[in-house]
Amino acid sequence: MFIDQATIRVKAGDGGNGCMAFRREKFVPRGGPSGGDGGHGGDVVLEASQRHNTLVHFRYNPEHKAERGRHGEGSNCTGRQGEDTVLKVPVGTVVYDGETGELIHDFARPDERVIVARGGRGGRGNQHFATSTHQAPREHELGRPGEERVLRLELKLIADAGLVGYPNVGKSTLISRISAARPKIADYPFTTLEPNLGVVTTGEWPHEESFVVADIPGLIEGAHQGAGLGDQFLRHIERTRLLVHVVDVSDASGRPDPVEDFRVIEGELASFGHGLDEKPRVVVASKMDAANPDKLKKLRAMAKRKKLPFFEISAVTGEGIDALKYGLAEQIRAMRSADMPAAPLPA
Repeated sequence: MFIDQATIRVKAGDGGNGCMAFRREKFVPRGGPSGGDGGHGGDVVLEASQRHNTLVHFRYNPEHKAERGRHGEGSNCTGRQGEDTVLKVPVGTVVYDGETGELIHDFARPDERVIVARGGRGGRGNQHFATSTHQAPREHELGRPGEERVLRLELKLIADAGLVGYPNVGKSTLISRISAARPKIADYPFTTLEPNLGVVTTGEWPHEESFVVADIPGLIEGAHQGAGLGDQFLRHIERTRLLVHVVDVSDASGRPDPVEDFRVIEGELASFGHGLDEKPRVVVASKMDAANPDKLKKLRAMAKRKKLPFFEISAVTGEGIDALKYGLAEQIRAMRSADMPAAPLPA
């Protein structure tokens, strides 16, 4: 089950209470206050993990608490600190404050840790209140309560390239041919109900390269208003470097104009916002084994006019698959190089 949104409530541990005690021991002529401090409450920590790829483990367990601190004891004994609660989230999870909507953290790398609720401080025992004129204090502090928050988690998959297009244009078949991903493939609309990730490898060892491709459920006109599956999955391509626009050039879809198909999907990307319409894109003419020559000609002319890279493939026969793989690898390599920080100048 793929769950990419969750709301959870977290409660850090309360601090332990300070102790009020007095020292009374044989052969100790002067006793005095000996109340120990309470232990600090445990924190609630979120940690990015590569072993998780969904938020389903929060769906039926939305409340998480850290351990409270132990109370202080006599003989100046400090209470034990409460254990932290560490919650694992997938890489790509964005955490918001559920009440204010404020962004708390964006987990972009594995093993990142963020404290989202801090434990309460332990109270001071009466040993801290002794003075030269107040030698038998009975004052002591209660532990502070731990933080309590409502968090909204959103998962945005991290991929180098994202496949977009109408339903049944061959996106799932394509990702199954270029990677080890095995999505559901069938001859009816909206076969893909959740995003799929696949790792594509090109070249030979030790010079092989790899990149990640995300297959997004199909879009239709009006998706930004909730039509079809809506645009709820478009957040998963916000982080992609490149969009691969797959267009059916056969007559199987029943849509007469592939250029209009391209325009509609582009409009849905622009309506969603978040810069999707500004990302570099590649146009892929799919189902070349059953292509309509007129449709292919119109789509090729449109891509040339817009100066977009154009590939012709058939995921069934394998035609053009290698050219597409290496073409995407070359563009992604160039984008990664552009993103790398410049080398520091020599001193």
